[in-house]
Amino acid sequence: MADARTSRRICLDGTLHPAFSPVAAALERQLRSQIGGAAVCVWYGGECVVDLWGGTRDRAGSAWQRDTLSPSFSTTKGVASTLVHIMVDRGLLRYDDRIADHWPEFGKNGKDRITLRQVLAHQSGLYHIRQMIDHADRMLDWEYMVHAIERATPVHEPGTRTGYHGLTYGFLVGELLRRVTGRSFSRLVRDELARPLALDGMYVGAPPEAISRAAELLWIRQSWLGSKLAIPDGGVAGMAFTTWSAFVARTLGAVGFQVDLASMIDALAPRGISSFQFDAEHTLRVSIPAANGLFTARSLAKLYATLAAGGTLDGVQLLSRATLSKATRVQDRTHGRLVVPFDMRWRLGFHGVFTSRGVPKRAFGHFGFGGSGAWADPVRNLAVALIVNGGMGTPFGDLRIARIGGAALESVQRLPRSRRSHVPTPAAG
Repeated sequence: MADARTSRRICLDGTLHPAFSPVAAALERQLRSQIGGAAVCVWYGGECVVDLWGGTRDRAGSAWQRDTLSPSFSTTKGVASTLVHIMVDRGLLRYDDRIADHWPEFGKNGKDRITLRQVLAHQSGLYHIRQMIDHADRMLDWEYMVHAIERATPVHEPGTRTGYHGLTYGFLVGELLRRVTGRSFSRLVRDELARPLALDGMYVGAPPEAISRAAELLWIRQSWLGSKLAIPDGGVAGMAFTTWSAFVARTLGAVGFQVDLASMIDALAPRGISSFQFDAEHTLRVSIPAANGLFTARSLAKLYATLAAGGTLDGVQLLSRATLSKATRVQDRTHGRLVVPFDMRWRLGFHGVFTSRGVPKRAFGHFGFGGSGAWADPVRNLAVALIVNGGMGTPFGDLRIARIGGAALESVQRLPRSRRSHVPTPAAG
């Protein structure tokens, strides 16, 4: 296959409201400069105004289709967090509940007072997956991971530091959800999100018919990093986590940030992850709720559009405004930071949003390794989602999601003030 980073003609497919043409232009520029494909969806004022896709979905150069799904890494955490907030809204959980009250086996080894709020804000001290398991393949075994967490001791006193729970987060909230609902994580995604909102592609633990729609993660085998480091076929992902950590340590350390490289490795690079295949069928079949969601941009955007609109869209209520307000309030920012050394403006399971057009203060969402991301801005009633299968990013996305988000903000800002609360039905692109 030719080097897909060379200049190439890009044909976008889908629908686009003319006012949001900057989003289409941003997507086209990205597809010209990256391997693989991507899809973008934007909702504004309760309507879908951008639904575009282009590029290729696999190494053979097959065209990205309307229903193509892509593994989206930590973007999955926003989906998992939404499920937690739904259960809080129903009274099955409270944010200051102790996890052990619902999951008694959890309360061993100094974990008896850890609260749901601490887990959602990444303050429980249980990010150190490298110390919990002997190989990344253990993440494919839900019961093994649950028992590993039960045996674990926090690496710091819960509530005193913020350390991004890069891979453990999903098992922590996923098992808690299983305890209070009696349902598996994949079933909760289907029952509570996909079916009520009529989503066409939202899976964390996907059935065979969904896996057949999945894009191949081209950067795993063809990225510049993989070729330079001569990583065996099947896994630049784990090495990229490690390399990203070292890069951050050098770069941010040089400008005065306190960087703890050991905590980054502990949280993001369990042994064996360099050969772990995130896009393999056996991986996509199981639930790793912090890292292996399989989504369309359309589904992510509609979910976040519901949140941007106050928890209700098209007559379907996921959350009350009161619960959503609590869920998206910025948490204590005075704690020391581990794993990620800069301020992510953590909410409860969501982080703040950065774009090439600034930082919308009340926006929230979650970005993912490899470049995907999705977010909501309740001030503008705006939701943005991007999925990709090529290129290289950080555990919190990369400049692609920032530029797509910036283009969406630019489009809203260019609308006449009288039209900013409503735009007509999108025109075909």
